[in-house]
Amino acid sequence: MKPTRFETAIALIDKANSEDVNTYEVAGMDYPKELLYSQRMTRKLLQFEPNASKALQIAARAQHICRWKIARDEYPMDRVGYLKWRETLKKMHADLTTDILKQVGFDDQFTDRVKAIILKKLIKKNIESQTLEDTICLVFLDYYFEEFAAKHNEEKVIDILKKTWVKMSDKGHEEALKLSFSEKGMSLVKQAVA
Repeated sequence: MKPTRFETAIALIDKANSEDVNTYEVAGMDYPKELLYSQRMTRKLLQFEPNASKALQIAARAQHICRWKIARDEYPMDRVGYLKWRETLKKMHADLTTDILKQVGFDDQFTDRVKAIILKKLIKKNIESQTLEDTICLVFLDYYFEEFAAKHNEEKVIDILKKTWVKMSDKGHEEALKLSFSEKGMSLVKQAVA
């Protein structure tokens, strides 16, 4: 059976992300970092919002597409540099995804919707942009938080958790508190959300 446009778009996003030279180890195996991240985004999105639209599913899968192509150290290593780097990345992710969607035959209305979700337009007002943000935060908390916390002092970790919490919806908060954290991790989360 011929794959649908949606399936083809997902496959092309995965193909692009499989070229990541950076790897991440899980259970003794190395995976291309952004490919693993994108698959975790899909899994977490569908757990969090089982009825997510195709547009939202594509946006989640492509949220970090080819992220390694713009290195953090190409920008000043301060807050302004970090924010500029993040904005540049977001635009690149949206543009690469738009190209893939057009290539497989999606119309402008659909591609514009996916692009707006990736760019997180009208966050807190647009339910799909907010759901993407919640999913990003949940993926961080579920898969990357404990590792991050082990590398940084408590003050920094609590600050990052507070910033993460502010970005999330009430539904996102509920989901986050269901995740399993280490005793230390849970203690940090509780301090941050108190």
